[in-house]
Amino acid sequence: MTLTQLAYVVKIADTKSMNKAAAELFVSQPALSGAVRDLEDELHIELFMRTNRGIVVTTEGEEFLSYARQMVELNKLISERYVEHKQAKKKFSVSMQHYSFAVEAFIELGSQLSVGEFELAVHETKTHEVIDNVRNYRSEIGVLYVDDFNEKVLKKIFAENELEFFPLFVCGVSVYLSKNHPLAGQKRIKFEELKDYPCLSFEQGEKNSFYFAEEVLSTLDYKQTIKTDDRATMLNLMVGMQGYTLCSGIICEELNGGNFVSVPLDTEDTMTIGYVKRKNMPLSLLGQKYIEILKKYGMK
Repeated sequence: MTLTQLAYVVKIADTKSMNKAAAELFVSQPALSGAVRDLEDELHIELFMRTNRGIVVTTEGEEFLSYARQMVELNKLISERYVEHKQAKKKFSVSMQHYSFAVEAFIELGSQLSVGEFELAVHETKTHEVIDNVRNYRSEIGVLYVDDFNEKVLKKIFAENELEFFPLFVCGVSVYLSKNHPLAGQKRIKFEELKDYPCLSFEQGEKNSFYFAEEVLSTLDYKQTIKTDDRATMLNLMVGMQGYTLCSGIICEELNGGNFVSVPLDTEDTMTIGYVKRKNMPLSLLGQKYIEILKKYGMK
């Protein structure tokens, strides 16, 4: 097994095409196929499957690629720093459920960076993609929540993917809605008072399990439900259709605007906001700074 072979399989996985990978690597397609075949023979596993949609990574291949990406990236960093004598960029990537406070924390992190080269990435996405991005080294940290309902299942998934979960803070359940909503002025809202208004939730795609829901109390019976893919659309639905969603109650007016309020739901249920990272992998300095910023939201 060589670094060249590792770079080859990473490029194939990224392009999902043997021909495209060969072109970008400046090697012939037969040479590339032969290198992959030799690697598979050495590892005694199949890394890729050919389908009419292109190249698909196998389950065994996904696990191997998570390590291969790390090796290729480390080789690149070493080469830039000690061979090409380049100043290494400050790099950090985070994936998260649709939390405006986590985006705001990312913005604060970026504002703290001194002058110099850096490469930052933020992915506000579905729950299973948060987990996959951390497992596949696309993100260093994944921000999500656990509660009494999903904790056992999610922690099993974390363990299977060699991830570990660290709690940041515990908060109650709140109703997030427009300031013009009929219930917006109440000090607390009972669940039965919400029955005539649409409950808004984030679409989870193929992994549309209750355990992957971004909203707590997802198994309750809702008379009206609307699913959406992004936070901006959800805010529009709150205004235009008097919709609501259940959340942590942490509001970021700088990002979402001042037309929304968070009212505590009349329940004893809680949610724990935390983050996942790869097991036995220390956080980078930027990762540590980001976590410290996130912790402040538990004190508000």
